[in-house]
Amino acid sequence: MPHLIAPSVLAADFANLQRDIEMINSSQADWFHVDVMDGVFVPNISFGFPVIEAIKKYAKKPLDVHLMIVNPDQYIERFAEAGAAVITVHYEACPHLHRTIQAIHAAGCKAGVALNPHTPVTLLKDILADLDMVLIMSVNPGFGGQKFISNSLDKIAELRAMAALVNPGLLIEVDGGIGIHNAGLLLKAGADVLVAGSAVFAAASPTEMIAALKQVEGRLVQHS
Repeated sequence: MPHLIAPSVLAADFANLQRDIEMINSSQADWFHVDVMDGVFVPNISFGFPVIEAIKKYAKKPLDVHLMIVNPDQYIERFAEAGAAVITVHYEACPHLHRTIQAIHAAGCKAGVALNPHTPVTLLKDILADLDMVLIMSVNPGFGGQKFISNSLDKIAELRAMAALVNPGLLIEVDGGIGIHNAGLLLKAGADVLVAGSAVFAAASPTEMIAALKQVEGRLVQHS
């Protein structure tokens, strides 16, 4: 399966949001990555339902919604109604993770779990078979433009080996400090979905950067 590129709209120009959405629509990108922050789980606040609904109005590709919030369970149906195709919650924010994943599936969305940089992938052992995706945070969540944490490569490889036994179709997404300089290493380690914010929207030509990220090779692991 070819790897997916999910530009992070958090790095878009919100004064020209429709323009940037249409740019992603016309590019080789696969998903819109939408970061929702509450100022509690992470030290930043992004946007909520009205902005997601506005993005959905113009987006022609799936919305990949990453919830960096406490108590995500109470909002799952609302995010699904707002247009999310994939909803990812944080392991660290969900004391009853199986129930949360069931609720995401019941809302008609694909379910993902995100791990902060310090959280080991082994903690997902008992739920891995139920997931559609795992998001490896390769920076500490909350702000864009941070430096990539190199240990993330080992976590991706470890997770890929775990998934091969119980859920070979699992998607591994990576978010934080990703660009053309390290995309190949991430794919080689076993990543499937690359989230890119600053690398795309700060580029001289965002569409050309997306195309370059899409064309990166380095994939060694093939799975169904």
